[in-house]
Amino acid sequence: MQNTDTTLKLRLWTVEEYHRMAEAGIFGADERVELLEGNIIWMSAKGTAHGSAVGRTNKLLQNRLENRAWVSIQDPVKLNERSEPEPDIAVVKVDPLDYADHHPTPPEVYLIIEVADSSLKLDCETKAKAYSKAGIKDYWVLDVVSRQLYVFRQPTQEGYQSKLILSEDGTISPLEFPDLQIAVLEMLPMVTLS
Repeated sequence: MQNTDTTLKLRLWTVEEYHRMAEAGIFGADERVELLEGNIIWMSAKGTAHGSAVGRTNKLLQNRLENRAWVSIQDPVKLNERSEPEPDIAVVKVDPLDYADHHPTPPEVYLIIEVADSSLKLDCETKAKAYSKAGIKDYWVLDVVSRQLYVFRQPTQEGYQSKLILSEDGTISPLEFPDLQIAVLEMLPMVTLS
């Protein structure tokens, strides 16, 4: 009897191997990649709505948080030995060395925000599972197309136990900063009137 098992075996990469590939110039200067669950993922191009939302949210968080946390934009967060995504926004603990000797790790992360224009499925499924497995307690996906905010909380190894979807007129407070009231509309790009 012939073996009909056609399951593919994938080669998963570690963060250390991923860094060595980058240092060796394997990725082109214009290639945007990140490591997620051992897989190297090509990130989609950023549209203008995406850029606007990242900029608005960054400015909003910088102003509201003042010096209580560090707001990192599209910089690596090391989730574990096989995942080092580059979230659009990561609100992390203040580090005296400004993370010169390491990338933030889950115990140092207060909030991660991904902005989705063409990546909603990836952000709400694949990335949500990776962030949940790593123990990220507060994960948001800002959908600039449908103008909604997906809020994921209560992480487990299988995924987040709590998922809330807020419309653009909703408000939210980060778990670590309950005194901050953030309107979803403040993070979204301005709507042009035709």
